Amino acid sequence: MQTGVGLSLPAQNLNVFHAWRASFKCHKSPLNPSSQKPVSSASSTELTREHLSNLEKLLQKTSQPGLEPVTKASGNGLIQPKGRGLLEGLNLSRIWPEMKAAEEMSPSHLNRLKRLLSKTMEYSPKNNLGSRWREYHGCNDWSGLLDPLDENLRREVVRYGEFVQAAYHGFHSNPAMSTGEAPSPRHVALPDRSYKMTKSLYATSSVGLPKWVDEVAPDLGWMTQRSSWIGYVAVCDDKKEIHRMGRRDIVIALRGTATCLEWAENFRAQLVQISESDDPTQGVECGFLSLHKTRGAHVPSLAESVVHEVKRLMEMYKGENLSITITGHSLGAALSLLVADEISSCAPDVPPVAVFSFGGPRVGNKGFVDRLNEKNVKVLRIVNGQDLITKVPALPSVFTGERFIQQQEDNPWTYSHVGTELQVDNKMSPYLKSNVDMSCCHDLEAYLHLVDGFLSSKCPFRSNAKRSLAKLLQDQKSNVKQLYTRKTLSLNLDQNRFNFPLASPSQ
Repeated sequence: MQTGVGLSLPAQNLNVFHAWRASFKCHKSPLNPSSQKPVSSASSTELTREHLSNLEKLLQKTSQPGLEPVTKASGNGLIQPKGRGLLEGLNLSRIWPEMKAAEEMSPSHLNRLKRLLSKTMEYSPKNNLGSRWREYHGCNDWSGLLDPLDENLRREVVRYGEFVQAAYHGFHSNPAMSTGEAPSPRHVALPDRSYKMTKSLYATSSVGLPKWVDEVAPDLGWMTQRSSWIGYVAVCDDKKEIHRMGRRDIVIALRGTATCLEWAENFRAQLVQISESDDPTQGVECGFLSLHKTRGAHVPSLAESVVHEVKRLMEMYKGENLSITITGHSLGAALSLLVADEISSCAPDVPPVAVFSFGGPRVGNKGFVDRLNEKNVKVLRIVNGQDLITKVPALPSVFTGERFIQQQEDNPWTYSHVGTELQVDNKMSPYLKSNVDMSCCHDLEAYLHLVDGFLSSKCPFRSNAKRSLAKLLQDQKSNVKQLYTRKTLSLNLDQNRFNFPLASPSQ
């Protein structure tokens, strides 16, 4: 009695079937090198690598134009693939000794990496904030919104960071200033088209370089100028966006340190009393206050400019719901606090004032912190745990012979941080090396990358992060894992996409 397939086959065809089955068993997979020859344990890793390489080649073939079925365009205008890719469901970590490396080499991860490097048109949610805008602007010190990070607040933080990026780009596109006449108006490409720029802002140093510097290095140019363009004022001018946000928003964006004299002011770290304060215990850093208050030869001081412009806009939009949002990075973050202190009491019924600062140093002592709290200025400090700039200025610890005494923040001669902290960390990102250098820890794009990926302290980097990796790779290529720098080259991406400006994922 015959069993198996022989029961259903005529006797005359049985020999043909056995011959066909034998030939089928001899077929070898071009993807699996282990099927072509016996495999020893010593060569298993090499064979697995070859297997992955073949899988990747097959993935690239299946992703060629015209081979993947598509559906009609979705609501955002993008064409979506129909169904999952051929290798989408494979779990390659099972066949790779280093499980983490296998996941990063999987087809699904490579597809996602290509999307993050080549696309910038996938945006974060743009929900209506009308009924809760004060909460997102800090009226409750962002209580309950930071851990886990609220998706609407994440979008707002990234959006304000991009205003600072525009300030950097606006300065570096034309850094030099004429010494003999007032500066001409300049145009800044804002990341959010619903805002329009209304005022340029300048900061002036009260110190100068020795004359011998010009003799030794006469070509430094704008690096040694006393007054420099440092930011701008913009106002939301789109009715739909005003309705979505629940108010008309005034933004003041300030860049970080760029010139030699700005660096010199950064190191003037002694505490001095605020000129408008009668309380001798309220002190701020001398260099920051100098850049805030000093007038230039042909430009007003930063303090005078922002007060004049805010009053003008308040009068222009009198009767509307207004908010004032000040945002800055590094030196700009420090000056943002001084600007907030200045405008919060510049007129009766000043709109709510909030500061979103990135990588900011300490600015004043506990008396200055109390001063801002009394004025109801809300501050959200976005801090990279590896960024040294956020830990200065600071007095060194004192050794008493038995133990070290750390500086006390309630001491009038020590510096204190202001406001609420949102802490991120380079180690959260799966794309950055664990030993990144100081420039990456303080880089603004790295900050926005980490904020966009942050979900909560228990899940520090979300898998559906939307921000493009293009600018991060352009600015911090040496700090991005080599796996991704190599894959960028192998994916043959258009390098022109890396040029500023990129489409904002927060729009």
